[in-house]
Amino acid sequence: MKAVHLGLAVALLVLCLSSVQLRASDDEIFYESFDVSFQGRWIVSEKDDYQGVWKHAKSEGHDDYGLLVSEKARKYAIVSELDEPASLKDGTVVLQFETRLQNGLECGGAYLKYLRPQDAGWKAKEFDNESPYSIMFGPDKCGATNKVHFIVKHKNPKTGEYGEHHLKNPPSVPADKLSHVYTAILESGNNVRILIDGSEKKKANFLSEDDFEPPIIPAKTIADPDDKKPEDWDERAKIPDPNAVKPDDWDEDAPMEIVDEEAEKPEGWLDDEPEEIDDPEATKPEDWDDEEDGEWEAPKIDNPNCETAPGCGEWKKPMKRNPEYKGKWHAPEIDNPNYKGIWKPRQIPNPSYFEIEKPDFDPVAAIGIEIWTMQDGILFDNILIAKDEKLATSYRDEKWKPKFEVEKEKQKAEEAAASGPDGLAEYQKKVFDVLYKIADISFLSQYKSKIIDVIEKGEKQPNLTIGIIVSIVVVIFTILLRLVFGGKKQQPAKREEKSTVAAESSSDQSSSGEKEGEEKEDGGAAAPPRRRSGPRRDN
Repeated sequence: MKAVHLGLAVALLVLCLSSVQLRASDDEIFYESFDVSFQGRWIVSEKDDYQGVWKHAKSEGHDDYGLLVSEKARKYAIVSELDEPASLKDGTVVLQFETRLQNGLECGGAYLKYLRPQDAGWKAKEFDNESPYSIMFGPDKCGATNKVHFIVKHKNPKTGEYGEHHLKNPPSVPADKLSHVYTAILESGNNVRILIDGSEKKKANFLSEDDFEPPIIPAKTIADPDDKKPEDWDERAKIPDPNAVKPDDWDEDAPMEIVDEEAEKPEGWLDDEPEEIDDPEATKPEDWDDEEDGEWEAPKIDNPNCETAPGCGEWKKPMKRNPEYKGKWHAPEIDNPNYKGIWKPRQIPNPSYFEIEKPDFDPVAAIGIEIWTMQDGILFDNILIAKDEKLATSYRDEKWKPKFEVEKEKQKAEEAAASGPDGLAEYQKKVFDVLYKIADISFLSQYKSKIIDVIEKGEKQPNLTIGIIVSIVVVIFTILLRLVFGGKKQQPAKREEKSTVAAESSSDQSSSGEKEGEEKEDGGAAAPPRRRSGPRRDN
């Protein structure tokens, strides 16, 4: 009897486990752990451009396997087909995968492409950058580019053409060599959320023109391509005054500078001493041939007798600004009575415009990795497509987090050993983490690449940490000032002497001749006599 009860218990346990597994598989559309070789499940592109060798390899420091980019400066392409195409129209769809940049990433991609069915015109063995996808998602970094791409392709129901739409202000790629997990959650309410290591970095609406570039829904109106600017359309806001006459006392030929007749030669000026003399210590090289090289001359040096004197050589009176100088006369500008404003073509209804309540993405039939990279050591792992965010969270906690914690502790130990007892490196790491978050702020998007470039230089030279912080604070402060004050630039201050002279020479005159005179003033003020430096003969 006990044996019967035991058998029933085991049967019930097996049934429960099978039920749990069934429910998990219902939510799991695709999962690849790379625990065993990828051969047979993944197809390597046979296109000639893709010579990079994929390997089934362990993640450094772990017994866990992944798909490895094994060579530098190569193009790679590999694809795995789903058992059935996965719809992106109904309910929640979660895209998640791990990648580890074991040798860093200076220039290259580590993103995935979620491909449309093959009836869209592609073959697995010919998979390349032209193969049509519905979504491209993942890290990409090279030069000014440093982002976690999220790109969707959507078919315009009016034209039948597919448009490529990029997420605006995407998050940056983590700047380390640790394992990271990237998650994109496509929600039924037209929203998408981008997570890195389980932390939300970006939320966007597919149908919002503020979140994707170009927007999925095109503009209602467009400029009429057939509209032409009328020939008599005058866009000049100002014109020269046709009634203005050059004043009789306006001398356009007067020089900008004249000799300062009031200047006096400084006391102690050495008229008979040259500014430079032959170097008394120089000797003629032994291999000098007068016939081939010409007559040898000793190189020149500054005359030591001139060091304590105000100057040497012939003294000449310096030049000064000519108070009579006015420059070329131009008629002052007045408001243009025929001004019509800047011409713009008229707007017409956009024939490509459409309205939808939710995006109509093509289903995903395969997952492909098609990248070009200058670094090796990129490892992909735990690729998941699921219907439930909780399932993605459980995979993240079970598969990724233990590895990340080990790597993080090892990194801390290495930083502590490198920084010594003061723990400076750990402090710097926290600072740089904060700075990367600052770089992701939307209103700094225009300056993001420059800020990240500064941060990366600081990571390579940790002794510059304080300077990096100050630099970025200055950039942010400058941007805030521009936002507050409308980006107006302060006019450069003129020298007091030049302003006075300009005022005296052009009072009551309203013409662009004044402006020209001011533009040419540089160097016009009288300067104290100084010793002139002449050319030297090199040894």
